[in-house]
Amino acid sequence: MPDIDQVLRHNRTLLYQHVARRITLAVALFAVAYMAHLAGWDGTLPALGAPAGLFVLIFLVLRLGHGARFKVCQRVLRTYPLEYRTRVTKKGTEWKYLGDVHTVRLSVRGQHGAPYLRAINASTVRRWPKGAEEGGAWFAGDVAFGGIMVVPGSNDMLFVQPADWVKYEQERLQAGPQRRALAEQAGIAQLLEKEPRILVHG
Repeated sequence: MPDIDQVLRHNRTLLYQHVARRITLAVALFAVAYMAHLAGWDGTLPALGAPAGLFVLIFLVLRLGHGARFKVCQRVLRTYPLEYRTRVTKKGTEWKYLGDVHTVRLSVRGQHGAPYLRAINASTVRRWPKGAEEGGAWFAGDVAFGGIMVVPGSNDMLFVQPADWVKYEQERLQAGPQRRALAEQAGIAQLLEKEPRILVHG
């Protein structure tokens, strides 16, 4: 079983590295535009540096501001025990503003009916964890509400909630007081990770 503190430390480091890389990129783009202006080079390419840098920063703020996943992952790990799922099946991946959304199924060999979950990398990195489908994965949470998935070996963590949230509404409503209380404590009683509304005016 993975060590919870190590899992959180690993994914927190990935998150900080991702943010640092995006800020560095934005600063570099602004610097290119500024230096080109000082040099009197007003070509189209350097002029795009500032808007591109601004876009990188806005995009980063959107993902961090709307993505509550990491803090919720911490709460889930402090609330629910880790349980091993012997099989990980990825159905597909969608590009979203908040990150790549993977549709996965975590099941126990020999058992049927495991629901599809929408999984988003806790560190905001846009990638499917390496080796995630080569074996099983650790799960903590309640499938009707959500939880987290931890990839053995790498300790990469994904935040998961039902891919069809409405389908499990009745089960959530009928959940007993203790089950509901755990979901509230973990911060997964409501649908999280909603896409921001981006309006582009022509």
